[in-house]
Amino acid sequence: MQDTYTFLRELSGSLGTIFLVISFLGFVIYALRPGSRSIHRDTAQIPFRHDDRPAAASEEGGK
Repeated sequence: MQDTYTFLRELSGSLGTIFLVISFLGFVIYALRPGSRSIHRDTAQIPFRHDDRPAAASEEGGK
């Protein structure tokens, strides 16, 4: 029979792995949900917002 420390160490490793896999799947599902398409499109356009004119001094970080 295994001692208590070894059993708990193996159990915590298994539960930790399961927790991380479930968390990862939750993050992926949250990012790919149908309602987030407009948020992703808006975020993707950030670099091109001031393409036609330079950014104002207040938008450059206070320069």
